Amino acid sequence: MQKMDSRAETDKEKKILLAESYRDAEKLNGEGDAEAIKIYAQAFEMDPEFYSFVRTLEAYEKSLGEETTIVLPSDSEFFQYFSAPTKD
Repeated sequence: MQKMDSRAETDKEKKILLAESYRDAEKLNGEGDAEAIKIYAQAFEMDPEFYSFVRTLEAYEKSLGEETTIVLPSDSEFFQYFSAPTKD
């Protein structure tokens, strides 16, 4: 009977450690996300056009893989940074 109690206690400790580890990981992820948002906000305040450019590049990277085929009009806002600059 003692062996069974020992195993149950070990299983309980394992579950507690896993739950605490998960909680700590989620807390760290949240803190990282908050820091990233803070950095993005600061970047936007410094240069909104550059921030928009960087975010667009990130969208391209997430949307367009090696095997991705996408058909959009050439004047699509999604491709705004691929078009030639207009002369003012």
